Amino acid sequence: MDSFSPSTDELMGHNRRYAARYEGRDLQVAPTRHLAVVACMDSRMDIFAMLGLGNGEAHIIRNAGGVITDDVIRSLCLSQRLLGTREVILIHHTNCGLQQVSEDEFKAELEAELGIKPWWSVEAFVDPYADVRQSIMRLRRSPFVAHLDHVRGFVFDVHDGLLVGRRDLHGGVLARGGRSSDQQRQVHASALHLVRHVHHLGLRH
Repeated sequence: MDSFSPSTDELMGHNRRYAARYEGRDLQVAPTRHLAVVACMDSRMDIFAMLGLGNGEAHIIRNAGGVITDDVIRSLCLSQRLLGTREVILIHHTNCGLQQVSEDEFKAELEAELGIKPWWSVEAFVDPYADVRQSIMRLRRSPFVAHLDHVRGFVFDVHDGLLVGRRDLHGGVLARGGRSSDQQRQVHASALHLVRHVHHLGLRH
């Protein structure tokens, strides 16, 4: 027997009580911290609470896995270009549902049941740290995300509530060509050194 019972009517009652003490009418549309957070939709994660944020301070963009998809790029593009955000935080978490699913098997099940194979990626992964790194790389290679100087990634531990960052998740920001700003400076310095060396050899001859 199906024990599911819809919650909408109960939640509308909650909303009426919320509206009676609502204090957000004067909040501005642009986030005051100029921050956008991309996170998993997992119901255990209260993004505002874990970061100590208040309403009106940040955009919160969520999907299954917190991965960078075309729609997340669309949201970040609008967030930055129209509403002034300059910083991006990505949050994955431990014990994610996408760690428990096989992309090929899930798609095969849907195709067998529905007669059509999904055109979208499930974005399943094994290691949340590796997937945060992958998401950051996708961000840095998108021409539609203008501000990349402040992009960081974390994994939320569902057992102790801590956000865990690693050095490899916060490296130099990749420029449009795929190199970080540090790498670009190194390339420019090497090129300058080569030019000077060639010029010096020319003078000697």
